[in-house]
Amino acid sequence: MAEYTVNAEAVRHVRELIDARQYVLDSDWGETQPDAAAQNAYLETHTWEQYASWHLGLTVGATDETKARYAFVAGDFRRVHRTALIACVYRASEWRHKDVELAAHDLLQHLDRVSG
Repeated sequence: MAEYTVNAEAVRHVRELIDARQYVLDSDWGETQPDAAAQNAYLETHTWEQYASWHLGLTVGATDETKARYAFVAGDFRRVHRTALIACVYRASEWRHKDVELAAHDLLQHLDRVSG
């Protein structure tokens, strides 16, 4: 099983987006989450650092600037999705990645407070 650490820069970025009201409260994350084509399109016009800022987890041992390095995406590369944060909490909890689970949970709670 892969091991993950929390991507502190992504946590900061997602929190800033929430504070700026750049979020979607109701979406079908299964339909909305970026697929491989959307990820590739994003990387054509953005840096790896920008790509990383959307992912709450960093895969331990994976090479930087590869898709394998980044996990637990929190949005669609434009806005944070509440359902993405829920998926991050669920998936991290399911596989016992406690630090990522707690980071995603804290962001979800922050989003719920801000969106009131």
